[in-house]
Amino acid sequence: MRGSQPHGPDATAARGTRVHVVSDVHGNTEALARAGDGADALVCLGDLVLFLDYADHSRGIFPDLFGEANADRIVELRTARRFEEARAFGRALWAGRDRDAAILGAVRKQYAELFAAMPTPTYATYGNVDVPALWPEYAGHGTTVLDGERVEIGGRVFGFVGGGLRTPMNTPYEIGDEEYAAKVEALGPVDVLCSHIPPEVPELTYDTVARRFERGSRALLDAIHRTRPKYALFGHVHQPLVRRMRIAATECVNVGHFAATGRPWVLEW
Repeated sequence: MRGSQPHGPDATAARGTRVHVVSDVHGNTEALARAGDGADALVCLGDLVLFLDYADHSRGIFPDLFGEANADRIVELRTARRFEEARAFGRALWAGRDRDAAILGAVRKQYAELFAAMPTPTYATYGNVDVPALWPEYAGHGTTVLDGERVEIGGRVFGFVGGGLRTPMNTPYEIGDEEYAAKVEALGPVDVLCSHIPPEVPELTYDTVARRFERGSRALLDAIHRTRPKYALFGHVHQPLVRRMRIAATECVNVGHFAATGRPWVLEW
């Protein structure tokens, strides 16, 4: 993905390694196509799908199906944490429609465009709004999908944990705490711990715009204390109270809401 570079066995050592990291892509295909420019690899921490843009209620699968006014209403209810009312409102909108078929078709369309935009090589894991069963159909030869697995990039070991924990939002890829913890445990010690959701730390899980705590993982926090990775990278919380903090020897970084910024976070060594 880099431009003209030195060649030979010592080239990588001479110039080092540069990795770009993105999360919460939410349909920003144009920026994703540029996200690997100048890097040796792109790391994507999930949430490719855009179901509903909380900043622009005209964008996403939901407003495409039901219109912006109904999107305004569902966001209002969810932001107020009136989840039962939001679910009832959604059920009324879906009455008489084939919900699964409509969503699946829209997700497939987004995945076809997003995976085609991913540079080579890309290392990716799932977000909580993603549909893992569909990824093998769209991930090309240059994209490696990892979940509870490790890979070496430029001499450093990266471990990946995808998905989110269960919430009242009931997004597509939420799993139980024990299942999530088993994936974290399977990684063992790594240099860079990559996940979609943050460790369970209040400053890292609070969204200042949504005005609520998102779910973070206690298992990730325990792994940070136990194995002391150099970095813990994640997304999920779009407007966090704190984007970066140190926990013991580990630099914890929310790599940013890529759908809004279009800018990857850069890791060099």
